[in-house]
Amino acid sequence: MSSSNTDTATYRLERESLELRFRSATLTERAWLSEHYVRVRVEGEELAGFGSTGHDDHIRIFLPDERPGTIEELRQAPSREFTPLAWGTTSAGSPYLDLEFALHGDEGVAGVWAQSAPLGAFCGVGGPRGALRIEGEPDGWLLAGDETAIPQIRRYAELIPEDAPALILVEVRGAAHQLKIDAPVPVEFVNRGGAFPGTALADALGQMDEDDRPGEDPFVFIAAEQAIVKPARALVADRWGLDLDRRVIKGYWKSGDTEYHAAH
Repeated sequence: MSSSNTDTATYRLERESLELRFRSATLTERAWLSEHYVRVRVEGEELAGFGSTGHDDHIRIFLPDERPGTIEELRQAPSREFTPLAWGTTSAGSPYLDLEFALHGDEGVAGVWAQSAPLGAFCGVGGPRGALRIEGEPDGWLLAGDETAIPQIRRYAELIPEDAPALILVEVRGAAHQLKIDAPVPVEFVNRGGAFPGTALADALGQMDEDDRPGEDPFVFIAAEQAIVKPARALVADRWGLDLDRRVIKGYWKSGDTEYHAAH
């Protein structure tokens, strides 16, 4: 019997709608984790209460040239969607939000801001307006993506029990770009070198067969450049025989299109 049968499902995905809020924040920290990957922290009193009970949610970062006077002005500013990595309150009592940016080379407004905006620069934070939550306990895990998916892979990896079968694959440019990711299993990095983004990850997924499936009813998260969707679905649906409704497969970005936003 296929694990797509609801009688054998070990978990379900619950989606939750949230009230859309807009918050003001300022850039307070920047840390380069590799040559093309940067983590930033923004802080602000309006970030108090930020967050959701979900395991997968997205926010929109607004980057106006000047601090806007109204929410309407803020919403007209250039913006991009991101996965919030972590949030809370600093030891000094200031609410904060951490974000990570993968830089692709020909950067759009968000990449430029992440790597060169001065500390103290303003940004707006919209959302999250919805969240996805895993209810139950998958009997296995596959997390795979490129650099843009690392924040979400970090969040999902926190949910994996120590004894659960799991595979974590991350495509990066090369060995110098491999990042530390806390997980109960070793993270396998695949290096694309000068190949088209997603090619190395697609090849790795294409080499997997039924014996590589972690568990009978694993949770699957695969996200990278838009071209990853087809080979990812081929693995999950065709070779593993899993339903797609309870897996998360997305093109997070599109090569050559800095305006592209994945559907969340």
